[in-house]
Amino acid sequence: MIPKIMGIINVTPDSFSDGGLYADPDNAIAHGLQLIREGAEILDIGGESTRPGAEPVAVADEIARIVPVLEGLSGQGALLSIDTRNAATMEAALQAGAGMINDITALTGDPHSRAVALSANVPVCLMHMQNDPRTMQTNPVYQDVTQDVLLYLLERAKNSGLRPEHIILDPGIGFGKTLEHNLDILRHLETFVASGYPILLGASRKSFIAKLMEGDTPDRLAGSLAAVLRGADAGVQIVRVHDVAATRQALTLWQATTPAA
Repeated sequence: MIPKIMGIINVTPDSFSDGGLYADPDNAIAHGLQLIREGAEILDIGGESTRPGAEPVAVADEIARIVPVLEGLSGQGALLSIDTRNAATMEAALQAGAGMINDITALTGDPHSRAVALSANVPVCLMHMQNDPRTMQTNPVYQDVTQDVLLYLLERAKNSGLRPEHIILDPGIGFGKTLEHNLDILRHLETFVASGYPILLGASRKSFIAKLMEGDTPDRLAGSLAAVLRGADAGVQIVRVHDVAATRQALTLWQATTPAA
């Protein structure tokens, strides 16, 4: 099965890869429409950067950033996802046309998030993150990263109260993890898929790609596509990417050349 493509729209001035490019709502809407034309089935819209070291954004500012974009993209053919850890932002986004919640804190970042998610009756992605964006890359430690992350996600799924068919799990590549932690998760994606929940893989343009190459590289597309294909081989259901057209091309060829099971 070919994974669904989730296109990223960062409505922020400071996201790690494209911060500022789509801070203007008109630019963000135009970009979203382009991603749909390129093959995105889901658009993930966020108004707060969660890059390593990022400071929290006022909820009112986050809402002001994302609502016009959601309203502009509603009804255009893609499922709209709100990338937030704040309950009030979730509520505003759902009213503006979002049909999915993507929470890097797995509904632990705001005491009201769980209630909002339960009442919304929409798919919810629960992601693993060690600590928070300000501190997550300060010496992250695990006993066994794959097992530790999986057990955390299964616990959050169980305790969320959400209907099982509404739960999506994301191991959180790059969120409180070293290069070796990220590679270990990618090597063992089948373990996450075996959980029975849909798995979302978000490795697009992340710094571990440059670290693997022993130095920063301005173009992380090739590494991003390699991660997508690794995810497809493992059976992940959603890939979250910046480069939709290239991802669609890579997945189309992967599907055309993969022997039937």
